[in-house]
Amino acid sequence: MNGAAHASGECPALDVGLLAPGRAGSPTEHATSDQAFLQAMLDAEAALTRAQAAMGTAPASAAAEVTAAAVAARFDARALAVRARAGGNPVIPLVADLTAAVPPEAAPYVHRGATSQDILDTAAMLVAARTLDLLLADLALLEGELARLARAHRDTALPGRTLTQHAAPTTFGLKAAGWRALVLDARDRAARVRGGLPVQLGGAVGTLAAAQAYGTAGPHAPHAPHAPDAQDLTLRLITTYAHELHLSEPDLPWHTLRTPLADLAGALALTAGALGKLAADVLTLSRTEIGELSEGGAGGSSAMPHKANPVRATLIAAAAQRAPALAATLYASLPAADERPPGAWHAEWEPLRDLLRLVGGAARDAVDLCAHLQVHPATMRAHLDLTAGLLTSERVIVELTPSLGRARAAELVSAAAAKVRTGGGTLADAVAAELTALPPRPHGADGPAPPVPDLTTLTDLTDPTHWTGCAEALTDRALKRR
Repeated sequence: MNGAAHASGECPALDVGLLAPGRAGSPTEHATSDQAFLQAMLDAEAALTRAQAAMGTAPASAAAEVTAAAVAARFDARALAVRARAGGNPVIPLVADLTAAVPPEAAPYVHRGATSQDILDTAAMLVAARTLDLLLADLALLEGELARLARAHRDTALPGRTLTQHAAPTTFGLKAAGWRALVLDARDRAARVRGGLPVQLGGAVGTLAAAQAYGTAGPHAPHAPHAPDAQDLTLRLITTYAHELHLSEPDLPWHTLRTPLADLAGALALTAGALGKLAADVLTLSRTEIGELSEGGAGGSSAMPHKANPVRATLIAAAAQRAPALAATLYASLPAADERPPGAWHAEWEPLRDLLRLVGGAARDAVDLCAHLQVHPATMRAHLDLTAGLLTSERVIVELTPSLGRARAAELVSAAAAKVRTGGGTLADAVAAELTALPPRPHGADGPAPPVPDLTTLTDLTDPTHWTGCAEALTDRALKRR
């Protein structure tokens, strides 16, 4: 059956997300579907006719007829896609079908004064706006979950790791607060971009010449072609068009001025990276041999029943891996040639949709991940003790500096740490032994020797939970950000 369908050229099932579990079933997937893009193009066409009617350059009845006909379910998206090959974009066959779908008296007002790129760019902005609204809602939920984790584990100490090795103690609260800070950075960037997404309306070469001509000709033209305010009327059409679609009004048509796409790409790539940092940490800390974190409801394996895989973090990490390359394609389209670009514009469509889908799906997964994330403080504490106090070596140097000087204190603690790594024991014992072996203070040195810590003091100094610096205060400070 499948072979026959393939041989006949039929397409019984289009992309259903089989290889994209990160976005499958998400609101973002629905908001970026072919039907969603088709509806956005129809919304752009209908809004243009309504804007012209509001300006008095088209009859209200035509606006009503075009709006009523502009329903995606009434059009065959697959047929439009196949027919789009003739002109290189789907707007051309869509305009023909929409024109045929309205009464003859409304037909002249379909797509009047616009070019294909006006409609497709505006549709892309509509889809982006609708998707960013979903993304921002998920980022708000995620921020709340991360704030909860940061507060709950404000004082939970664990090893800080640099270059893959235990470095010095930190707190899980500070780590969660850092994840939240990145999410808020992404939210702010996405919100700014969302607020500035513009309509596109310029006509063939971005001069609005056709829109102006239609506005000053025919029975619904309120102005003569050469009236002083004819150009102002045409420019106000952009304002009205943007108002109809709840998008921003651009200063200029941006057919080859692709800042809106670049800004959108940057915001989405930043969001993917922010979520990816969270996922990278969860993946590391949930390794079997670490086990400081685990995913609630972790996934299984087809071959190994014992597995509890961190699936949500894995899917987020996959999105973070792909997003930069997709954003790079959108950035590469910035040097768009002439007044309408060959290829650069066309190259944007699929990467933009993939980027919106990836990031939207990753945000959904991040909310689920953090809502059910299991934190294991006892394991964190056990790992603090793995190196027998070595995580506090910097603190011991600081405490010995008044009596020994910085260089000599560092040399002594380094020697003690080497003994712990090779021979066992604790850092407190090794430092005490090194201090005992120090030569007596030179005869004639001025004043009594500054005191050095005894073993009891050293034991307290080398407790990792006592060397988290300002982690708690930094967490509190970060949580003040809204």
